[in-house]
Amino acid sequence: MRTARTSWRTCALGAAALAALLSSAACNPGIADDTKNPTTSTPAATPSTPSTPGTPGATQPGTTQPSAGAGAGSGAGTVACNDNDLSITTSVWRQDSGQHLLITATNFTDKTCTLYHYPYIGFGAVIDGPLAPMGSAPKAIATIGPKEKAYAGLFLYRGSEKTVPVEAVSIGYQDRALNSNKESAMLDVALSKEIGSLNVGTDARVTYWNRDLGAIEDLLFRSGTR
Repeated sequence: MRTARTSWRTCALGAAALAALLSSAACNPGIADDTKNPTTSTPAATPSTPSTPGTPGATQPGTTQPSAGAGAGSGAGTVACNDNDLSITTSVWRQDSGQHLLITATNFTDKTCTLYHYPYIGFGAVIDGPLAPMGSAPKAIATIGPKEKAYAGLFLYRGSEKTVPVEAVSIGYQDRALNSNKESAMLDVALSKEIGSLNVGTDARVTYWNRDLGAIEDLLFRSGTR
């Protein structure tokens, strides 16, 4: 309708009222027909909503988007955690006989990192590492943000097995590729005062990193490794 009014005014300039009406029809012969067949206007396209931080599927700057179905052993995820990213503590279960040890890794930085596969574990100069892994890799890799934690459990010895006392745990970290960084030096971590020392047998093993403490406990206490 806006086009019709503009054309009418253009033809009516400098003419009488009747002449204006006639000239309007002459300039726009299709005006009358337009009322019977109105043109359907195309609605404006709705702007797409931009991805916001935390939205599933949105890739944030500086991160790697994992491929679909990527598991713990696939190597997909963020940059690998190292000694400069983590605070490591050790603890035992109160009702345990000393056959297991829990390692807790806390990310104390302001960036996200991933603990890939399983930790390399030794026992200082007493027992060389790394220990062999136990169980299977979890479905989700252990990616931890600032102040978040991941866990690994150690099975130390069987009840009738000959053991060696140790007072420190050595730990190293893998990169995305399984068995990477194996030649890197491991860092000694002193056992907490509550633990004092540990007894370690010849078949000690370590679990994969996991953000689920319950999954670690299930593997250590319900898998027949007592």
